[in-house]
Order: sequence, then structure tokens, then C-alpha cells
Amino acid sequence: MGQILDWDNLKTVIDGLKTDGKKIVFTNGCFDIIHIGHVRYLREAKKLGDVLVIGLNSDSSVNRLKPKRPINPESHRAEVLSSLEMVDYVTIFNEDTPYELIKHLMPDVLVKGGDWKKEDIVGSDIVPETHSLPYISGVSTTEIINRIKSNT
Repeated sequence: MGQILDWDNLKTVIDGLKTDGKKIVFTNGCFDIIHIGHVRYLREAKKLGDVLVIGLNSDSSVNRLKPKRPINPESHRAEVLSSLEMVDYVTIFNEDTPYELIKHLMPDVLVKGGDWKKEDIVGSDIVPETHSLPYISGVSTTEIINRIKSNT
């Protein structure tokens, strides 16, 4: 089970893990309604290193990016993510992008979903390795919300 840490405590942990030779993988997102696409994506992300860290958009950050969202508050989203077996650490960021968090943590690997081109992934200019993993169509949070709305 993963831990939810603030930026500074997470930095201390990551620095120690790196000293022990561990490869740190970082991804980020809103993770508003966890679905099979998220689970498969996180499972694949974890395979790229030893430790998986998630930068979770805060409620205010999600709302700026996606009006009328999030559906679930950041504390709930963080707890759900940290309970997934492949997730080691979760931290919350308030900015629109995770650039400052990535710069603070300096992971070894940066990962986003296949709907992102590698060159457009925030932080790819400062992280040694960047991956865009396959996207599973039909299971985005927006699509799930729209299906729910059409059934009411």
C-alpha cells in the first residue's frame, strides 16, 4: 500500500531510494474516477522502474483544467490511488502542470498515457527517460461521466 506524502517528505524518501539504486517512475493526472484504463496504465508504468510516484492534481487544479470537476475530492482520490498495489507514493500539486513538482523530485522516468506525444509531456525536458503508454479507448473519465448522464 502506497503512502500519501507532501513534496518535501517525498523528496527525502526518493533521494534515499535513489541512493539505494532504485529507479523512480513518475506520472501525474486527475484520476477523478478510477477505471480499468487507469489500472492498466499504472501497472505498465510501474514496470518501467522500481518505485511508482503519482503527482495528483489538487481539487483547484482539476477545476481549472476541467470545469465542474473533480467529482471526487483530492483526499478521496489520493487514498484510492495509494491503495493500489502498484502505487508506492502519491503527492498532491496545486499548479496547472506538475513541472515544479517534477523539478523538485527529479524522477528517473516520466510516464503519460498514449494520448500524449512524448515531446508534449510536461517535464520531458528535464527527466532522462520519457514514455507514452498505450491509450485504452472508451474508458476515459469524461466518457464514463457522459454515459452516466445519458442513462439518467
